[in-house]
Amino acid sequence: MGLISLTVGELLEKQVNEHPHQEAVVYPELNFRKSYKAFNEMVDETAKGFIALGIKKGDHVAIWADNKPEWLISQFATAKIGAVLVTVNTNYQAMELEYLLKQSDTKTLIMATSYKGTSYLDILEKVCPELKASDKGNVFSENLPNLENIIVLEEQVPHYAYSWQEVNQAGRIVNVEELKKRSDSLDPYDVINMQYTSGTTGFPKGVMLTHHNIVNNGNQIADCMELTTADRLCIPVPFFHCFGCVLGILAAVSKGTTMVLLEQFDPGTVLKAVESENCTALHGVPTMFIAELNHPDFDKYNVSTLRTGIMAGSTCPMEVMTKVMERMGAKEITIAYGQTESSPVITQTRTNDPIERKVSTVGKPHPNVEVKIVIPGTEEEQKRGLPGELLTRGYHVMKGYYKNPEATAEAIDEEGWLHTGDLAVQYENGYLEITGRMKDMIIRGGENIYPREIEEFLYQHPAVLDVQVIGVPDEKYGEEVLASIILKKTEQVKVEDIQKYCKENIARHKVPKYVQFVSSYPMTASGKIQKFKLREEAVKKLDAIGEIP
Repeated sequence: MGLISLTVGELLEKQVNEHPHQEAVVYPELNFRKSYKAFNEMVDETAKGFIALGIKKGDHVAIWADNKPEWLISQFATAKIGAVLVTVNTNYQAMELEYLLKQSDTKTLIMATSYKGTSYLDILEKVCPELKASDKGNVFSENLPNLENIIVLEEQVPHYAYSWQEVNQAGRIVNVEELKKRSDSLDPYDVINMQYTSGTTGFPKGVMLTHHNIVNNGNQIADCMELTTADRLCIPVPFFHCFGCVLGILAAVSKGTTMVLLEQFDPGTVLKAVESENCTALHGVPTMFIAELNHPDFDKYNVSTLRTGIMAGSTCPMEVMTKVMERMGAKEITIAYGQTESSPVITQTRTNDPIERKVSTVGKPHPNVEVKIVIPGTEEEQKRGLPGELLTRGYHVMKGYYKNPEATAEAIDEEGWLHTGDLAVQYENGYLEITGRMKDMIIRGGENIYPREIEEFLYQHPAVLDVQVIGVPDEKYGEEVLASIILKKTEQVKVEDIQKYCKENIARHKVPKYVQFVSSYPMTASGKIQKFKLREEAVKKLDAIGEIP
C-alpha cells in the first residue's frame, strides 16, 4: 500500500471533486450541516480572511477552543495557506497558556471566550495585561513579542480582537487566484501542525508534524476501520488532541466519510447523536465508552447502526470491550496505539480481530511503519516474546520538537528510529502488547500528564519544601495524580489549600486528587528518590481506606 503525496488542503479538495454532495460535517446540536463542497467553500473564505490579516506561510496560528465548527474550518484553512496550526489544550490555565504561546512563537491566537465556566479572556488578559491598551491586528505584549492578532469566536468581542465574522469579511478583498497561488506553493513535507506533549524534560514540547505525516496516518487509520463514504463517524473526542484531529477528522476526510461532531463530550448527547444520525462509527477513550454504557437511558437509544470506531488512550478491560461489541453493536471496533511524535498511530487492531486481541494487544503496525523491540538502554534487539523498549521508524515520525534539537536527538536516533519510552512485547503474529512505561508519565483518562511539570509548579508554593508527584490506580480514569509533599518546618497548610492553589493555576486534569504530607521519601544509597516505592506505599495507604479499586 503506497503513501499519499497530498497536503491537508488537497486531501479535502480531492473529496470535493469526487463526492461534492456527500455530507461532510454535521453538528446535530447546532443544526449545522454541510456537504464537502459547501464546507470547502467555508474553508476557502476563512483562508482568504487569514491572508487578509497578514498570516504568512510558516506563521504559527494557535487555536484554543472546544470542538466548534470554527476549529474544524481553521484546521483546513491554515493548511491551505501553509500556516502552522498550534493546538491548545482546552483545560490550560494562565501558566500553561503563557508557556505555549511564548515557546511556539504564536503570531495569531484563535480562541473561544470561555470553556466550562472558565473565562479564557480573563486568563489571556492575566498573561498579557497590555491587551487592554492594544488595537486589533496590532497587539502589543512584552511577554509575547510575536503575538499580533487575536480572533475571538463570538460576534461581540473585546476591542483588541477580531470577530470570526470580521475575518471572513476581510477575506473578500483577497481573490481566489491569490489563495490558489499560496496553496500551490506548499509541499507535503512542510510542517503544518504543532501539538504540545509532555516529555522526559517535564515541560511540554512542540511536536512538529507535516502534511505527509498526518494525511497518511489518517488514511491508514481509516483503512484499518474500513471506512467509506457510507460511514458516519461520531467524534466526541477533543480536536486539540491527535485523537480528534487525526484519528477523527483526517481519517474521515481521507475516505469522504461524514463527520458527526459534538462541541463537548456528554454521554447522553453522544448516544442521541449516534441514534439520530445513524452513526456507523464512534471514537472514544475507555472512560467515554464506560460513561455511555452506564448512562441511565442507554437502553432507550437505538445504537444498532454502529459498526466500528476506535478506542484508545488506555487499555480496555474485557468487560467493557464485550459490552461495546455486544450492547453497542460495534463488533468491528479497533484499538489504536501511538504517541503525538508518531502522528500518532503506530499500531492498530483490525476490524475482524477476535475480542481477545482487542483487549490484550494494541494491534500490529500499520503498513509503511517499522517497529522493533530493543533491550532497554541498548540498541540490541530483544528476543520475540520478551519485553523491551518499542522503537518505530517510517513516514509517521515527527520532524522534531520545535526549537529543541537536544530533545529531538534524544527521541530520534541517527538511523531515524523514534524511541517511544514504552515497554512492549511483540508476538510471532506481529501483534504487540504494551507492558509498561519507561517514563513516569501518568495517563489520566487518555490525557498524558508528566509529574515533573506539576512538581515544578508546586515548588513555587511558599509552604512546599519538596514534592514528588506519582500516578495511582483509579477505576474511572485509569490513573489519578497524587502529590507527596514535604512542608517547610514552620509552615502549616491543608490538603484543600494545595488543591485550591493548583485549581487556580493549572489545568484541572493535572490537579492532584490526592495530597499527602510526609517527612521523607524512600531513597537509594546514592540519594535518588525511589518513585516506585513511593507509589507502592501510597497505594497501600489508599487501599487501606478503600480508595483504590
